[in-house]
Amino acid sequence: MCFEVLDRALRDLMSVTDQHKTHQPFGGKVVVLGGDFKQILPVIPKGSRHDILTSAINSSYLWSFCNVLKLHTNMRLLMSSSDQDEGEMKRFANWILDVGNENIGSVVGDESEIEITDDLFITTTDDPLSHLVDFAYPNLLQNMSDYRYFQSRTILAATLESVKKVNDFVLTIFPRMEKEYLSSDTTCQADENEDVQQEWFIPEFLNDVKCLGLPNHKLTLKPGVAVILLRNIDQILGLCNGTRLIVNELSSNVIGVTVVTDRNIGDKVYIPRMNLITSDLGLTFKFQRRQFPLTVCFAMTINESQGQSLSHVGLYLPKSVFPHGQLYVALSRVKSRSSLRVLILDEDDNPKSSTTNVI
Repeated sequence: MCFEVLDRALRDLMSVTDQHKTHQPFGGKVVVLGGDFKQILPVIPKGSRHDILTSAINSSYLWSFCNVLKLHTNMRLLMSSSDQDEGEMKRFANWILDVGNENIGSVVGDESEIEITDDLFITTTDDPLSHLVDFAYPNLLQNMSDYRYFQSRTILAATLESVKKVNDFVLTIFPRMEKEYLSSDTTCQADENEDVQQEWFIPEFLNDVKCLGLPNHKLTLKPGVAVILLRNIDQILGLCNGTRLIVNELSSNVIGVTVVTDRNIGDKVYIPRMNLITSDLGLTFKFQRRQFPLTVCFAMTINESQGQSLSHVGLYLPKSVFPHGQLYVALSRVKSRSSLRVLILDEDDNPKSSTTNVI
């Protein structure tokens, strides 16, 4: 845990100046930790429920030394325009808290079934995904050249599969000719001496591998499309992992983009192909993919949205959320009630008004 590492570092530091403080938490220094237990728990690859819970701070030996202070005002909602009804804002803030505390819905074990109010969920059965996209990105084609339009809009989904479906759907709306970029995939030299059947690693096999944080073998783009950067390239230029961009030019060796978020908003830069090595612990081998470190990002996973404040959010749930706090995180990204729409689908892809909440 990072706070336990900090504790040891401060104790070692204080041992130089004051030996008596080496036995005190954080070397006797006051340390302020910020967090929200209603949000998503730490991700432990292939971890059990016990592994995940023990990785939280309240399972640490330091927890008994902590003094818990609670915040009660939703500052994100206060950031919205002043014309928002104060009573409505307070009711919405309380409803979000009730979702996070599992105070609403019929509870069964660690899950509850909650009803989304009529003004928040999409009911139309005629192409409901299109209606969700229209809410999150109204007049998309008319605004695709305005980088400010994309700064605080997105569609959230629980799984990468759902995110891809939304991104592929929005990509079809753009009328311009698409350009397809294929990666070059090879195994890393470090793996070539290991006791692994090398004949398995044919190009077709490597091309099919999909990992979080790594672009797919096939990257399809059009001018005006929103993308997200998957690697740190230049921190001075604001080109960091997670930076959102708008595609301007599609060449064979570089892609011209405009920076949408973080620093240097509005700057036009060029993104080259890069040699990218996966760090996915789920793979028993390492391989290198030479590809543009980009992926379409009209939609993103709920986990990726933690910490963001957004003006328009469409929540797409063809499948229910699965980890602790995921629904709470998705619903609490917005600055006002009118900024949120939820599309929940049943097994027959028909909209419904209830969904699962995991706490």
